[in-house]
Amino acid sequence: MKPFDPRLLRAAPAARRPVAALGAMGAVSGAATIATAFALSAVVVAVVEDTDVTTPLVWLAALFVARAGLAAGSETVSAWAGVSVSTELRSALLRRWGSLDADTRPERGAALALATSGATTVEPYAARFLPTLVTAAVVPALAIVTLAVVDWPSALVVVLTLPLLPVFAALIGRATAESTERRWAALASLSGHFLDVVRGLPTLVAYGRARRQVETVREVSDRHRVATMETLRIAFLSSAALELLATISVAVVAVTVGLRLSTGSMLLGPALVAILLAPEAYWPVRRVGAEFHSAADGAVALDEILTHLETPSSPNAAFGSERAGIPLISASNAAFGSRRGGGQQGALEGRVRVHGVTYTYAAGSAPVLRNLDLVAGPGLTVVTGPSGAGKSTLLDLVAGLRRPSEGTVEAPAVHYVTQRPFLAAGTVHDALTIGHDVDDVQLWAALRAVGLDGVIASLPEGVWAHLGDEGFGLSAGQRQRLALARAWLSPETVLLLDEPTAHLDDESAHRLGELIAELAERRVVIAVTHRPELLEHADHHLVLGESGALEAATAPTLEPALEAALEATLDPAIEAAPEPHGETTTTHEEPS
Repeated sequence: MKPFDPRLLRAAPAARRPVAALGAMGAVSGAATIATAFALSAVVVAVVEDTDVTTPLVWLAALFVARAGLAAGSETVSAWAGVSVSTELRSALLRRWGSLDADTRPERGAALALATSGATTVEPYAARFLPTLVTAAVVPALAIVTLAVVDWPSALVVVLTLPLLPVFAALIGRATAESTERRWAALASLSGHFLDVVRGLPTLVAYGRARRQVETVREVSDRHRVATMETLRIAFLSSAALELLATISVAVVAVTVGLRLSTGSMLLGPALVAILLAPEAYWPVRRVGAEFHSAADGAVALDEILTHLETPSSPNAAFGSERAGIPLISASNAAFGSRRGGGQQGALEGRVRVHGVTYTYAAGSAPVLRNLDLVAGPGLTVVTGPSGAGKSTLLDLVAGLRRPSEGTVEAPAVHYVTQRPFLAAGTVHDALTIGHDVDDVQLWAALRAVGLDGVIASLPEGVWAHLGDEGFGLSAGQRQRLALARAWLSPETVLLLDEPTAHLDDESAHRLGELIAELAERRVVIAVTHRPELLEHADHHLVLGESGALEAATAPTLEPALEAALEATLDPAIEAAPEPHGETTTTHEEPS
């Protein structure tokens, strides 16, 4: 654990000015302390010698006022520095995690602890420890130089004993770092476990296993408590050791000065200055030791935060907002011609392209998707297959939430409705208009389209009624329809729907199937489902096998121009056979 990590100033530029200001104020306060020693000794000498004490008293009062002002200013700037640093680091973390895909993003519990309590613990590190470090580098040097001018034997004692404090602090700090790292690991474990318990509490209660989690939470909490007490014990012991060493050193200076003062070899004024300045030479170093322990958590959290910020962002070549490229026409893409297009050119525009994609969750495991090539144009593309075939993973790849192990994915901006849509706490209006503005006419049209207008109108506050986290206050089906209404209002040209009718009755599912078909008339809609309602409206039907390869794809009769282009590029491995009602079925063999 480094006393100062220069990466902080690069990651949080806002910290530079307040930290520099605090360091400068600490140095000025040290100089004022040295001046105070001279003024106080002058007052004492004037009283002893019965001379005019007015002038030294005025200087002493002015110096006390200046030091009080500097102390108050330091507190204000410290608060500013701490909040600025923690806010900027927290924002940088969220931006960085937002740029990562699901495979490289940290675990939720650890990320939550780091972005909340972790960023908060950096505040004392930046606001108190770093300025104290600057003061410790400046004030002892000023005190030693002044002592050398006033009384060189006292300066010699300070020069010989002062380096012992950083040595002891470094030795103790090493043990403190290990203890603090263990405590932070325990806190991250506690946060992650507590988050999982809270999220799964309804399920635990339903199965009567909630009480069993109490012991687990208690065990993790005790581990965190023990680690905290170990850190505090080391902190108290180290502070006592530094205080003892500094006290002995100051006592040596006081004894030598007192002996020389008693023999008449030293004047009262310089003796008082030496005795008053000696503690000030040790005080900044002692304060560094004290602040180090209070900021140790922040130093560990800062190191982890900066490590996360240095994690490379996911390559966005396949996920940029502008994903232009040469259209792919291959045998496995043959099922994706659009019957709504106006010829070949119309069918090749506004599509999602997946080329040679293989995806593996963990190194060494079997691929979830294998060598997948497809192009989805305007219309409704329904993806089916057994559980674990990679259907939701395919949507994640198109949305840019995951990065393919091999191959490329190209798509314009998408609107993604997951199996558990995100609905933040707030009003119904906020849930529907997140990310874009719509008027009331459009909003109620969307609610009417998904069959929620009656439900929302019956609420006392209508669209301004408040919902809890995850849409608490609505049923699972109503939350799903609210998410589809938000998709209906979204401006994106590509809609990704993961089990959009999973929580609906047959009548509601049929009605939403018609709505999704209507949306597909002007957008690219890719839907994953296990239910038959969407298949009735599908323009294209993809079947993914258990191996993650494209097993079958069905499409209606293609436009003549596109059909001619596809016939010229058909893969010999694809066998086509006419289906009833004029449909064409193509089968993609698994790679050997």
